[in-house]
Amino acid sequence: MERILLVEDDLMIADSLGTFLRQEGFLTACATGQKAAEECLDEGGFDLVLLDISLKDGNGFSLCKKIREQYQVPVIFLTASGDEYSVVTGLELGAEDYIRKPFRPRELLSRIRVVLRRGGKRPSVYDFYGIRVDADKASVSKDGKEIVLSALEYRLLLIFCQNKGNVVKRGKLLAELWDVGGDFVNDNTLTVYIKRLREKIEDDPAQPERIRTVRGIGYRA
Repeated sequence: MERILLVEDDLMIADSLGTFLRQEGFLTACATGQKAAEECLDEGGFDLVLLDISLKDGNGFSLCKKIREQYQVPVIFLTASGDEYSVVTGLELGAEDYIRKPFRPRELLSRIRVVLRRGGKRPSVYDFYGIRVDADKASVSKDGKEIVLSALEYRLLLIFCQNKGNVVKRGKLLAELWDVGGDFVNDNTLTVYIKRLREKIEDDPAQPERIRTVRGIGYRA
């Protein structure tokens, strides 16, 4: 499951586009400015950045240059600035594509997938300490036996698979997880889902080895 960072200072656009991308199966985080975007990128794991030129702070062009040089993540400009100078500047800075607002969502989706195919995808099968996760089939198994997870439990497990060996902050999990109704998962709900996931994948849920708590920070995958 690919992760997209949407850098957009218009909150209404960020909300509607973020919801659309999540419904299409992308793990999506949003940032309104350059500083917030860089903080997200510092945590790593993004496959694509959708970037506006006009930001709450900073500038889309300078951020694009930094993304390409420091983070090596493909960029698609998504902006109302459709003049020739802006398009040429964006592409010369290394952006993969340049889409002018307003756009048709399905066209955007198609162009996102083209860039992701061109840039390479994440592994489709993960080995998470003996738990086999097939992202293409959305299946999870242990010792050859299928494990049935809810949609949110599955998305949670995927995040841990993609960050295996690292500490995943609770804030990062909360930012990426939405329930089936499209609402944010709160802190208490996250604790419940971690407990449920452990009960399904751990040999001893009371003493977890695959998802370990790092007190005051989050979890080590």
